[in-house]
Amino acid sequence: MSQTKSPIDTSTLKLQGMSCAGCANAIQKAISNVSGVEECEVNFASEQATVKFNPKQTSIETIQSAVEDAGYGASVYSQDEMMTGGGDAESVAREAKSKDLIRKMIVGGIISTILVVGSLPMMTGLEIPFIPAWLHNFWFQFILTTPVQFWCGSHFYRNAWKAFKNGAATMDTLVVLGTSAAYFYSLFATLFADFLIQQGFTPQVYYESAAVIITLILVGRFLENRARGETSEAIRKLIGLQARSARVIRDGQAQDIPIQAVQIDDIVQVRPGEKIPVDGEVTQGHSTVDESMVTGESLPVEKSVGDEVVGATINKTGSFQFRATRVGKDTVLSQIVQLVQQAQGSKAPIQNLADKVTGWFVPVVIAIALLTFILWFSITGNLTLALINMVSVLIIACPCALGLATPTSVMVGTGKGAENGILIKSAESLETAQKLNTIVLDKTGTLTEGKPKVTDPPSLISGVGTANQNQLKLLRLVALVEQQSEHPLAEAVVDYAKSQGVQLKGTVEDFNAVTGSGVEATVSDRCVRVGTARWFNDLGINTQPLAEKASQWEAEGKTVIWIAVDEELEAVMALADTLKPSSADAVKALRNLGLEVVMMTGDNEKTASAIAQQVGIPRVMSQVRPDQKSQHIVSLQQEGKRVAMVGDGINDAPALAQADIGIAIGTGTDIAITASDITLISGDLKGIITAIALSRATLKNIKQNLFFAFIYNIAGIPIAAGILYPILGWLLNPIIAGAAMAFSSVSVLSNALRLRKFKSI
Repeated sequence: MSQTKSPIDTSTLKLQGMSCAGCANAIQKAISNVSGVEECEVNFASEQATVKFNPKQTSIETIQSAVEDAGYGASVYSQDEMMTGGGDAESVAREAKSKDLIRKMIVGGIISTILVVGSLPMMTGLEIPFIPAWLHNFWFQFILTTPVQFWCGSHFYRNAWKAFKNGAATMDTLVVLGTSAAYFYSLFATLFADFLIQQGFTPQVYYESAAVIITLILVGRFLENRARGETSEAIRKLIGLQARSARVIRDGQAQDIPIQAVQIDDIVQVRPGEKIPVDGEVTQGHSTVDESMVTGESLPVEKSVGDEVVGATINKTGSFQFRATRVGKDTVLSQIVQLVQQAQGSKAPIQNLADKVTGWFVPVVIAIALLTFILWFSITGNLTLALINMVSVLIIACPCALGLATPTSVMVGTGKGAENGILIKSAESLETAQKLNTIVLDKTGTLTEGKPKVTDPPSLISGVGTANQNQLKLLRLVALVEQQSEHPLAEAVVDYAKSQGVQLKGTVEDFNAVTGSGVEATVSDRCVRVGTARWFNDLGINTQPLAEKASQWEAEGKTVIWIAVDEELEAVMALADTLKPSSADAVKALRNLGLEVVMMTGDNEKTASAIAQQVGIPRVMSQVRPDQKSQHIVSLQQEGKRVAMVGDGINDAPALAQADIGIAIGTGTDIAITASDITLISGDLKGIITAIALSRATLKNIKQNLFFAFIYNIAGIPIAAGILYPILGWLLNPIIAGAAMAFSSVSVLSNALRLRKFKSI
């Protein structure tokens, strides 16, 4: 008896309330514990959870309740919201959160400055004349610090409580632990100052430490919140490319309808200059279509009956009709959107060292602090001494340096990158870049300039006078005709003629653009034709005399245009999307670093191989469709390779998102830049080498910072606990612990600033 396989539903949830990777783990654990959930993946970066579940055993409402019970928010991510990057509501919520953080940063910053100035006499042990006594009055500092602690830092407390309920410890736990230790000990010292003096202790307060820590971490949260908005922005830009309406032939009548109403097998009419609304197959007419949005290739593609057309590409010259074959979420553009979302969502956030340590660091510090209190009180019976030693342990474990370790290096590293024309989005990008072993380069706009140029002037079949004179005379005729056309090849010919000093004056009559073939016109009573060999052969013009020269250029990946005057072949000339000057040197430098370099392009194999040979790339992936590019990246990753994808087109966006590191050429599209991890503003490929070197330097710096952040805890906690009391008893004072904590922060900041000396490769 056969068994029926249980149905599986997949839903995407929008999550609220996460603050770190620990929160994502807590939500994933809560969802996974729901009976009927088959698989769950929580992405902290995109604030989404993708859940596969058996609808016969559970429901999405039950899963939402599990998330809410864990202390977080969850709502169903509809298909429309996914296709618009979350919609206006999410943008409004993100903006509101940014404004709230800005308000708290301003308040925290002003109060922290006042507190630090007021605490200078206590911290230095000196009388500073220009600081009035009331500024370092304990009660004054208490009044100032309290709103920072419990208003500015309110969400730290909420998130720490959520983590506690789920048996976890996060960065928020550390923030609450450290700032609360400083604040409440300071409050204790404020309330019982006279009692402490009677016991032989000089009361000290650490209000400024609590306020400064909270303010600095709020700055980091604000920057993180801004960065998160870029993911949905990329999707919104992609959706913005599609046409809003379509001209459909129904019942013999042409009618404009919303693009959402187009159905499969509808006959759609497209006029010159219009966007093609959906995917389909040409049934009538001829034209050229700008498919650079999809393929990245700069030259328009000829379309005739039977050819496929892609939605959101632009019709250039002719009119045609096509039968809709893919609509809605099945179009190429929609698939690109889904691929970007899938690739971005599948990237597990890189767990940095600080997050890993918090899992055991916090419980251990709490245990040591409690043990310190118990032992000292048991041995000495002195409650004050036991309390002060316990607080010393907690203060020296304050996460100030830990919170600064990564962001300070990232701030300096990314700033240094910007000075060198490299925009790096996150610490994760920096960490991953130094592990790369494979670089995949898009051809058009990345290795090449992205627009055609004349590479070889007219090669003449005959003529009088010098070759140069004949070339210029013929070039004038050709450029005058091409000046009437909007084709990119025509523009390249006109630009070349002007660069050669040709005066484009003359009367052009009877201009005609023959779709897919070329152009013709009468100039000074002479019939001039510029076009393809196939067109010339159809016209009975003999192309054989220059066939060998044309074949030679075509073998080099160049586009050949044929020139005839008065029905006689005169010349051929070649155009190509030329290499950037730095491409060959950049590829050589990448290979010298031990990196495998691969070229990926939608162009044909002959052209791709010719370009690859010029720059020294041994491995070529040609004729790759946009929806296949990310698959090729996946196949490389399955070989165990750490892959960087370098591209500039919208068609590169899914591959940029899928790669371990996406590197966008800044001269390319906004969407490619948004989907990437690193952007080369200038478009110079040498920036890749600098980015990798900067990644290695920054990661090394981060590890050094984390060492400085923890070394004081490792050495200082035992001292603060009183293990070396007979020798170092004088260290048993919270102010010494506070000084050690502050010194660890100074060490981290000073070390991070060393990155300013980094020099580009």
